[in-house]
Amino acid sequence: MKVGILSGGGDAPGINAVIRAVVRKGIQNYGYEITGIKDGWAGLLEAKYLPLDLKAASGILPRGGSILGTSRTNPFKSEKGPEKIMKNARKAAIEAVIAIGGDDTLGVADKMGKYGLKCVGVPKTIDNDLAGTDYTFGFNTAVSIATEALDRLHTTAETHHRVIILEVMGRYTGWIALEAGIAGGADIILIPEKPFDIDDICALIKRRQERGRNFSIVVVAEGAKPKGGVEIVYSESLDEFGHIRLGGIGYYLGKGIEKCLNIETRVVVLGHLQRGGSPTAFDRVLATRFGIAAIDMVHEGKFGHMTAIEGNRIVSVPLKEVVGKRKTVDLELYDIASVFFG
Repeated sequence: MKVGILSGGGDAPGINAVIRAVVRKGIQNYGYEITGIKDGWAGLLEAKYLPLDLKAASGILPRGGSILGTSRTNPFKSEKGPEKIMKNARKAAIEAVIAIGGDDTLGVADKMGKYGLKCVGVPKTIDNDLAGTDYTFGFNTAVSIATEALDRLHTTAETHHRVIILEVMGRYTGWIALEAGIAGGADIILIPEKPFDIDDICALIKRRQERGRNFSIVVVAEGAKPKGGVEIVYSESLDEFGHIRLGGIGYYLGKGIEKCLNIETRVVVLGHLQRGGSPTAFDRVLATRFGIAAIDMVHEGKFGHMTAIEGNRIVSVPLKEVVGKRKTVDLELYDIASVFFG
């Protein structure tokens, strides 16, 4: 059997660990031929491939990014896109596809299954907001990077008696902000699931000042929004899946805090540092387990499913139960974090 593998959407530390696992077990245990599909679904639209043998997969475990490249291509936005994909897959003799991605990439995999493309999904997003799995690889790395940033910001905030705001990724959910905020000792954590009031934030900072704490650290997810308001948008343009580009919530908060309290406020936008570089040990192990499970599911003919982790067990979940749904923050965990606010 010839199996194709692709990575779509944003990059996440651990993609290459998935590819390595698929190649190693697919070739050694099942005698499959593995073909890399370049740049996500664009690779099947444009017939761009990369042969993957044991040598090609050697040494890529600790590498960030994706050796296959990635894109946010939606074949259903292209004229006769699904038909082109099926034609190119048949021409390349690709009998099954392992799609590594988030909701958009896996949504395409689910739809392509209706056209006859045999797909297995692997959940990937640093936001950890995919339904059907307790964790996605890349999330642990993003939290670790954000936590390290908070550790560094604490010392400069305390030294200069400032409020420092750290803006992290999290379009619809605040998993990174929440877990990094707890681990990094943030004084205030703002997430999309809990719209904020700027007066409440200022009151928390003022309470710290009254206790003799002359600095504060605020962590905010990019998708957080004020009560009765909307997300702060960096660009009005939409990608092929209809997503607007967010950004600027940190500066919005900074101006509000300075105006309210007359205290020097600085903003740090962590941006793509969260998704770049080498994956943590946790993400390397999780991604490897997902890759092994994915090629096993291909061998078992379990198509239309996604690998997932429940507790510490790797399981399979139907794509139709995952796509279009979102795993929001556990508000009990947010209540724990709020004990340390102010």
